[in-house]
Amino acid sequence: MADYMVEVRNAYKSFKETVALNNVNVSFERGLIHGIVGRNGSGKTVLFKCICGFMTLTSGEILVDGKTVRPSVSQDIGIIIENPGFIGSMSGFRNLKLLAGIHKKISDDEIRETLAKVGLDPDMKKPVRKYSLGMRHRLGIAQAIMEKPRLLLLDEPMNGLDKQGVLEIRELFRNLKKEGTTIIFSSHYSEDVDALCDAVYEMDAGKLARV
Repeated sequence: MADYMVEVRNAYKSFKETVALNNVNVSFERGLIHGIVGRNGSGKTVLFKCICGFMTLTSGEILVDGKTVRPSVSQDIGIIIENPGFIGSMSGFRNLKLLAGIHKKISDDEIRETLAKVGLDPDMKKPVRKYSLGMRHRLGIAQAIMEKPRLLLLDEPMNGLDKQGVLEIRELFRNLKKEGTTIIFSSHYSEDVDALCDAVYEMDAGKLARV
């Protein structure tokens, strides 16, 4: 019997006349890499926001690790949705240290390890406002993975990365999977989906179907 990390049941979300999620039913198996493809506006980002509790469903239910998602309940999820916000005047390390202070789960050494893992120099003093787009995306991935969450929700995680960066981050995701992390990510790039995913889904007009 399959062991599911995320179960989405009859998920419906509308904004006035606009339907963003149209009775989505899907279960994401634990410890696998799942890819969601679809055009902008198809509902991918809304689904991610509902899974992590940033948005509430109009109707339906989402369970993460067997527990119903509620906006006020903290979850063990690493997230990249849209552009992660960082303080531009601070270094990457200082930004992550500030975020790590919320839960106090990891040490400075673990933050440094994570930065190195995504290909950033932990001792670099350059402020984030001077980072390239690719460096900012690496920092976004670092903040998502640094506390070793059991679930990663990543909206277009390869955006802004050059060819070498894409290969490095793919390898990072494979290693996280080996460690038991469940990864759900969206991408416009079929190459990333083909290279990484155990299961692929397509989102179109608020409906989700396995490919």
